[in-house]
Amino acid sequence: MGKCEQCIIKQFNALKSLSKEELVRISNCKTSRFIKKGEVIFEEGEAINGVYCVKDGICKLSKLSENGKDQIVKIVVKGQLIGQRSLVTDQVSNLQAVALNDMEVCFLPKQEIIGDLQSNPKFSFDVLKEMAQDLKEADDIIVNMAQKSVRQRLAETLVYIQDNFGVNPDRTLSVLLSREDFANIVGTATESAIRVLSQFKKEGLISIMGKQIRIEDVEGLKRVE
Repeated sequence: MGKCEQCIIKQFNALKSLSKEELVRISNCKTSRFIKKGEVIFEEGEAINGVYCVKDGICKLSKLSENGKDQIVKIVVKGQLIGQRSLVTDQVSNLQAVALNDMEVCFLPKQEIIGDLQSNPKFSFDVLKEMAQDLKEADDIIVNMAQKSVRQRLAETLVYIQDNFGVNPDRTLSVLLSREDFANIVGTATESAIRVLSQFKKEGLISIMGKQIRIEDVEGLKRVE
């Protein structure tokens, strides 16, 4: 099992602000997990009592609506933390986390980190900044749902995935999402997401090869109304 103080992943999140001594102590208490694609990391309503550091892989954070439909609120990638809110509140998780591909995560217990939040101001500030970014993204989702069409939201999602997660050698999106996942990101029915993707294909904006999607016209997607 790797040591936190030697782990390159810490550079990408708030853990970079911890001292070597603090990281050594946390490293001795963490647990590592390999998670298969489709496996649940934690459930909505679960007491997490710690933070997960994503060492490899991608997961989706979603919330179940009253009509029984998932709304994906964030896609989390290698280097990011999930569960930070559990550090500053005793509330159960507001979201479910599910692996989109095979993952490796490290779990850092709350009781080990809470003292660092109180004694290391830079660490506390970095955790706050990450939470503030999450709030900003949540604000954007609310506005997009209210003001943009399904076509616009789906076009933006495709561009976002390519910009943030890159492409395979054949230029297909490196993150393979199901049609249901796309629907759950933009807040529509799966049938609607499939229909809009077919429209994008006819318009020459994307190519579809089985489950894989390749963007053919990024600027065209950005102009979708």
